[in-house]
Amino acid sequence: MNRNALASVLLLCIALASVVVGVVHLIRRDRAALVEQFAADRKAQVDAAAREVADALDDAADDLRFAGELLSRPGSVTEHRRELLALLEVVGQYKAIVVLDSEGAQRFTIMDRRAGPAVVRGAVGTVLTEAGREALTRTPGDILTSPPVAAAPGGWYRVFATAYAPAEDGPGGALAVLVDTEPFFAPLKLISTEPEAKLLLIGAHGVPTPASDTTLMDWYKRLDAEAGSIPAFAELVGHMRAGERGAVRIPEGEAARLGLGAADAIAAYTPIRMRGGVHWAVATLATTEELRAHERGVILRVALGAILVTFFLVVFGAYVIVASRRAVALQESRRHADRLAHLHEKTQKILDNIPTGVLALSAAGRITAVNQALRERLPPTAVGASLPEAFPNAPAAVVDRLASLVEGACTSGRVLSLHGEPLPLFGAEGQYRVHAVPLEQLDAEVRVLLVVEDLSNVHALESQLLRAEKLATVGILAAGIAHEIGTPLGVVRGRAEYVLGKLGAQHAQAAGVQVIIEQIDRVSRTIRQLLDFSRVQPALVREVALGPLLRGAQELLHGEAERRKVKVELEVPEGLPALSADPDQLQQVVLNLALNACDACEPGGTVRLAAHVEAPGEPGALSGVRVTVRDDGCGIPPESLNRVFDPFFTTKKRGQGTGLGLTMVAQIVRNHGGRIELESEPGQGTCVTLWWPATLAPSEERHAV
Repeated sequence: MNRNALASVLLLCIALASVVVGVVHLIRRDRAALVEQFAADRKAQVDAAAREVADALDDAADDLRFAGELLSRPGSVTEHRRELLALLEVVGQYKAIVVLDSEGAQRFTIMDRRAGPAVVRGAVGTVLTEAGREALTRTPGDILTSPPVAAAPGGWYRVFATAYAPAEDGPGGALAVLVDTEPFFAPLKLISTEPEAKLLLIGAHGVPTPASDTTLMDWYKRLDAEAGSIPAFAELVGHMRAGERGAVRIPEGEAARLGLGAADAIAAYTPIRMRGGVHWAVATLATTEELRAHERGVILRVALGAILVTFFLVVFGAYVIVASRRAVALQESRRHADRLAHLHEKTQKILDNIPTGVLALSAAGRITAVNQALRERLPPTAVGASLPEAFPNAPAAVVDRLASLVEGACTSGRVLSLHGEPLPLFGAEGQYRVHAVPLEQLDAEVRVLLVVEDLSNVHALESQLLRAEKLATVGILAAGIAHEIGTPLGVVRGRAEYVLGKLGAQHAQAAGVQVIIEQIDRVSRTIRQLLDFSRVQPALVREVALGPLLRGAQELLHGEAERRKVKVELEVPEGLPALSADPDQLQQVVLNLALNACDACEPGGTVRLAAHVEAPGEPGALSGVRVTVRDDGCGIPPESLNRVFDPFFTTKKRGQGTGLGLTMVAQIVRNHGGRIELESEPGQGTCVTLWWPATLAPSEERHAV
């Protein structure tokens, strides 16, 4: 390297050193600004969490006032007890309620059955009664908050009480609620999850809550005796007790005594106010040790970067001198490399565009190349792996067959194949044709090619054709059986009615004859379903307003839903486009799906009918409407999902279904140009989704498929 180059490198190093010194100076000068910003961020964080807690406490106060309004209205004790019991069921934090009259005598007490044996009824009832009597001395609507209830575990249980004024002809009095306040303060725990941050939460009566850091709680208890050794902490507690908001800087020595590390700490504090009640106070104490570490790290990285840059500049200069002498030889090598790369790229493109999977194996049995068709189905680490590693989801016996096929092809020097065998190469079983093609032994990297043809789609199409033929045969057979059985059944029913008329309703055998008639009617209904399945009527489509149709279906289902104690909900937005449908067949589809959903639900379950506009396929045109029927019932086993639309398949008990309802639903949907999909999970419920086309020309007719 000449003198000019050396001088340039030295000047660059001097410039880099100057930059490092300047950066260090700026970092130290701006450290106070960083600490101030750190304190502002902490205050914003604790303020946001405090607002969430205050909102939760205000919600609890609103619940008490609302309960007071309910109790002030005329009504019996049973009615008021039922209303408050519903409040306990809905809000999990409420564990017990005591209601007092205007004289302070107990009207009734309610305990949450989920409160557990830890909440002792007698002791808690005494605390609730005392709080309620104290609330009677205050203005109605004001919220009285008690200290932590000693009779309840954990230190989180408190009593919220309020008085209520009588309404028209209603009673006055007070109610007191035992509240588990721990969930209300959950947002505060999130801001203290960082290892360098500690939380101090002072309750409404000046007692630290269990959420506070144990070290800070110990110092809080010793504050009166040792305030001189922790003046900043004492100042912080004074601000918190006064209900003020702000931040306090804690010096390094005091921070170490408080367990905050060997650096200055920032304490951000704010009150949590409850409308009509007292206030809590929360503070987070965080060390600035991370800022110091960050400062040292920046200085170190800048210095190290300058050293590395200088080193690389020197190395680069030496490399340039050596590289200039090898330029001519490298140009020739580059020409040959470009030629080889062109040939490799051409070969790779040819292999990647072959729909059949191809992989190359070396003489050692390692995979050296995989084309695109097979690369998507193998693990990312397939190249360089052995056959068992490349096919991890295939059974060992199948991989052994592939290895034997490759070994046999290499030994014999000819192509060996497996023709259309069911092989679970990728986990699920499929139909594959496999060829082992040996190559010349000159290249040990590519000794044999393994060609894998996936015949699963062809096999699936064959299965679908066979199933379609089977369904067509079933339909023809069903129509014939229904026709042949229907006529004799009509004759038998007529004779049975004749005999019943002769015997009279009081005859001993009249009940048996009536059973015969009812069973014949049941068989006749099954026959009608068979005929409907084999002769689906053409769909005479016209404009159908979906909203009125769904509301009408809800009315029709009302009696059946009440009988089964199932709730039927409806969600129909305004502005739905008219559907192109046969209204009778569309109503049949909705009723069939809704009745199946009711059958799947236990008493207390819910069936939800909903409709939404699908996103338009093109600008300015609606593509249709999505109708969903969802239940929270027992669900469908995975092994039955692919069979639910098959004729005569049913998951119901024997005699409760023919297995034709969903088959006819699927036929009607297809005849209207729609689509039906089903999602289900055992124990979680089932959702059937219909995609239905919007209005077509009024005269257009869809014929049965």
